[in-house]
This record gives sequence, C-alpha cells and structure tokens, in this order.
Amino acid sequence: MEVINTLGRRKTAVARVYMTEGKGSFTINKRDYKEFFPTGVLQSKIHQPFELTDTVGKYDITVNVSGGGINGQVEAIRLGISRALVKISEENKPLLKEEGLMTRDPRMVERKKPGQPKARKKFQFSKR
Repeated sequence: MEVINTLGRRKTAVARVYMTEGKGSFTINKRDYKEFFPTGVLQSKIHQPFELTDTVGKYDITVNVSGGGINGQVEAIRLGISRALVKISEENKPLLKEEGLMTRDPRMVERKKPGQPKARKKFQFSKR
C-alpha cells in the first residue's frame, strides 16, 4: 500500500494527513500525538474513526497541522483520517457518515464590520 494523502479543515485549522500501513503510530508535527494533545478527550477524538471502522492499530499516521486552536486542529485531523479511511475502503463511508465524521463543519468566525467594535456588537447608542 502506498501513502494515502488527505486534507481536513475546521475553522482556520488545516491538517494534512498521510496514512500508511503499519502498527498504529501517530506523529503530529514530528511529535507523538500524546505529547501534542495531552488530554484524553482530544486523543479519543483522533481514535474515533478507527474505532468505528475496526481498524485500530492497522495504519501509521503522520500529520502536519497548522492554524486554529487545539480543538479545531483535532477535528481537522479527525476529518482527514476519516477521508483517508474512505479512500482505502468505500464500505467505511456509511459508518463514518452516520457519526457525522465525513462532514466538513462550515462554521467560521464572522468578520468584524466597520463602525462596530466586533462582528455584531454595536457602540453604545445615545439619544441625546
């Protein structure tokens, strides 16, 4: 099996995922994933696509991720892994789609408008 290359995005985070057959090692930005994402909740989000498709420990993952915060980065990686698993086997798609892992979350930060302090907040209005 050659290297499978996919892309995952969430807010401003972009994750490039490279998947090969192996023993289940995760490398994120040349560091171990447990060092990069120290909390158990974030680590479980990364493992979610593998647990749903019963492929835990079958693939080595290398990820380059940039932008956004840690939660956005984890969700971008999760989308990239899900897309890679679908590239490997099309029968994984219904399982992942059912859990909502194949959907790119379109929610982004709303832009700041001129004449306002933030996107929706207005400056204080005075009648007199």
